[in-house]
Amino acid sequence: MRSYLFVPGDSQRKLEKSPSSGADCLLVDLEDSVSLSQKPAARLMTRDFLKDARSAQPSDTPGLVVRVNPLNTGLTDDDLAAIIAAKPDGVLLPKSESGADVQQLSAMIAVHEVEAGIKEGATDIHALVTETARGALNAGTYGDISKRLRTLSWGGEDLSADVGVETNRTGDGHYTDLFRYARTVTLLGAAAAGVEAVDTVYVDFKNADGLERECREAVRDGFSGKMAIHPSQVDIINRIFTPSDAAVELARRIVQLFEDAGDDVGVLSLDGQMIDRPHLKQAQKMLDRAKSAGMA
Repeated sequence: MRSYLFVPGDSQRKLEKSPSSGADCLLVDLEDSVSLSQKPAARLMTRDFLKDARSAQPSDTPGLVVRVNPLNTGLTDDDLAAIIAAKPDGVLLPKSESGADVQQLSAMIAVHEVEAGIKEGATDIHALVTETARGALNAGTYGDISKRLRTLSWGGEDLSADVGVETNRTGDGHYTDLFRYARTVTLLGAAAAGVEAVDTVYVDFKNADGLERECREAVRDGFSGKMAIHPSQVDIINRIFTPSDAAVELARRIVQLFEDAGDDVGVLSLDGQMIDRPHLKQAQKMLDRAKSAGMA
């Protein structure tokens, strides 16, 4: 998936409009965008939204993931009790501080799946892993943790508060070293765990040029998609995270080259350049991205 749009779980208007946003995935939020007093109502509203989306089942329905409250709030199980029976595609865990948190969430989800008569393992997990200092330092602990785990993503705003920084960006709009570290360990942690890395939100939603630059940097560095806080950001994210026709065609040629050569060949030549197994792995990832974007 390329674009992940946050939608407040307590806004009926925004929930109703969100499926037409063009986002590949909707992140229905029960955490930061919902006040404590509104959380019970947001759970019910989110549950009904999921049920309605499942009953409609249009061919272009986006993915449906719910961001629950962090494990240390004591609110997570109430969130799960409300939503799992409505069959979200996944749950986004904020402020995850290690792979053990994903294991704990997986066990909690399993209980609610059984109670709802849903096949165990049907609900995926997505984890925000750098919103605290402890989480950033433990970004490499997600390998072989849970078969549910699909993505790791990072966040700079909560990390800013946890560390106590004055700002997380330099004067030219780029992240400072601390936050570039958090971004980097998310990429490495995701690669080590064999899951996708998703880039964080760009909060200046009226700055289209800044968003486009950050998307291009994310694609360059290996992120598969990006979170959005406003529907106006979705088109830019989708466009930039969609591979070019030329890149997809090259990837197809590389894969075909190795298929034709057989398993015993390690190095081949394509258009006068050496092509080896790492190139094949990159080509396969490119084709996976193209498939998720509806290109292949």
